[in-house]
Amino acid sequence: MIHPFRANARVLLASLVGTSVEFYDFYIYATAAAIVFGPLFFPSDSSSTELLASYGSLAVAFVARPVGAWAFGHFGDRIGRKSTLVASLMLMGGSTMLIGALPTYASAGIWAPVLLCILRFGQGFGLGGEWGGAALLAVENAPEGWRARFGMVPQLGAPVGYVAANSLFLLLGATMSRADFLAWGWRIPFLLSIVLVGLGLWVRLKLTETPAFRAALEEAPPPSVPLIELLREHPLEVLGGTFGAVACFAVYYLATAFALGYGTTTLHIEQQTFLLMQLGAIVFMAISIPVSGWLADRWGAGRVLSWGCVAAAAAGLLLAPTLQSGSLPVIFAGLSFALIVMGLVYGPLGTWLPSLFPARVRYTGVSLAFNVAGILGGALTPIAAVWLAREGGLIWVGLYLAGASLVSLIALLALGRKKRAG
Repeated sequence: MIHPFRANARVLLASLVGTSVEFYDFYIYATAAAIVFGPLFFPSDSSSTELLASYGSLAVAFVARPVGAWAFGHFGDRIGRKSTLVASLMLMGGSTMLIGALPTYASAGIWAPVLLCILRFGQGFGLGGEWGGAALLAVENAPEGWRARFGMVPQLGAPVGYVAANSLFLLLGATMSRADFLAWGWRIPFLLSIVLVGLGLWVRLKLTETPAFRAALEEAPPPSVPLIELLREHPLEVLGGTFGAVACFAVYYLATAFALGYGTTTLHIEQQTFLLMQLGAIVFMAISIPVSGWLADRWGAGRVLSWGCVAAAAAGLLLAPTLQSGSLPVIFAGLSFALIVMGLVYGPLGTWLPSLFPARVRYTGVSLAFNVAGILGGALTPIAAVWLAREGGLIWVGLYLAGASLVSLIALLALGRKKRAG
């Protein structure tokens, strides 16, 4: 008997390659926002003001994501998953490549940050349709009893993309001076995105539609406006799914973008050293994602996510003492624990969110919930964390994460109770 992963290798590779490219594109922006975009595009007399403005541009994509979720979800539920996934990948990759060709504030003035934010919006718009489609591609092709393990495969695109992005930044930092890196070196990761997009397209263009989408078309014509049907018939699922995913974004952006900015500007840890620590810590996330998928097939995705939210609250309480310890091993341990937790609250989302919606509106429902959660848990988090750390100290940043985790836990428990009652 052929192993389910081998039997569906092309589908799983397509879901993994696409999200790896997508997250690579997204992470190189987050890394650049933490270390170079402030002085290049938002120059100021205050380094914290530059960082806040840079994180503000990072947040632009999160505003675009629900718009992209609506647009790509509309076509994904009406004409199919395959063509929609191809379009989202092209938009995401094209926007990223163009960022690498932008003039800076020194040469273009105010137009430099304006153009940066426009292309950042394009990144977010493409991402709005990417993750949901990749998750459905995997889950809707999964055999019985394997949905969570299939659903965690696109989630592995997060650590894969992160490792690729940060490894490249580390290589550039080690082989060129700070002046050269600021002058032109930072552009290389953005321009190289075109190679990865070509690989993703090559895999995805060979796909066929998922069995679940074909079955939904045979049962009834597609909804004329999937968003209206979704909000009319499944409002609680949309709301619960959104808040259930908030903790995942809060954990990730505190452990990566915020921690990198805080560690290099406030703690004055050398940039290369901090990137190496994060690169090592992300390995623990790559391990916990498949573990969470296996546990979710065994005990249920909602239960694993609930455990993950409890652990995320603990990670929040440990944030201040680990980062402020002054010990690199302790800081590394704190980052590693946070990213283990990230795997627990992220891995099962690929099967839990699709389980909330019927196939005819599933692309729209999954994409909308995931991307609105991105605004609540991701876009606001680095900005709020910088302000909280400056005004009240790191303890308040940790309490912020604990609060976000509690919100997600309440949503998960409420939806689980509703499902049992139904």
